[in-house]
Amino acid sequence: MRHIGILAHIADGAVLCFLDMVRESARRLAAHDHPEITLSVQPMLPVLEAYERNELGTVRSHLARTVSRLAGAACDFFACPGNTAHIALEAAGEPLPLPGLHIAEIVAQRAKADGRRRVGLLGTRWTMSGPVYPRAFARAGLEMRIPAADDCDIVHDVIFGELCQGVIRDASRAECLRVIDGLERAGCDVVALSCTELPLLVTPEVSPLPTLDSTRLLARAAVAVALGDAALPSWRGGRPS
Repeated sequence: MRHIGILAHIADGAVLCFLDMVRESARRLAAHDHPEITLSVQPMLPVLEAYERNELGTVRSHLARTVSRLAGAACDFFACPGNTAHIALEAAGEPLPLPGLHIAEIVAQRAKADGRRRVGLLGTRWTMSGPVYPRAFARAGLEMRIPAADDCDIVHDVIFGELCQGVIRDASRAECLRVIDGLERAGCDVVALSCTELPLLVTPEVSPLPTLDSTRLLARAAVAVALGDAALPSWRGGRPS
């Protein structure tokens, strides 16, 4: 089995992705059996100001150091559960030391395979306003909508102020469901939970729209590669071809 490397910014979402890789492997193989997985989480704090200033090269260098560590651990490829990180990973630069799965491409292809036409996007402020998901959805022939500016701020604050600190509040869940309801009224037929931590708050059972859980979709794609059911990825940063 191929060795999976997890490149992450924030612990909560990275651990959720790791656990789903293990659970998916058990479903497909046997209890207590899974590919080797190496998890490397650098703190996000050193690059938060770089995100605010749109200094993507600084963030990319920060992330590339983690990819180098995963390569040094003999990983065969990496999976990055940080949706926001893909903005920097798509920036121009030297090819990354390992090939990686691209989370937005995985989400877009799942939406296309499910017959969706217009996807509502939730994530950090940078993910919702950034170029990664619009390009991925456009390549898949899908429309995309994001919430109104005030609601984008609410979702962003819930992610950073609560979910990334392990705080789950019913009031915040109600706000996110209200935002998703607005996306449904805007004609969306599915919502992409494109922040690794959002599935901790919004589950398919309560969401007004069907959900695309970027965390679990990435985890399951990684297991498929590790088990040889899918080819090794070829993406090493930059815009996917």
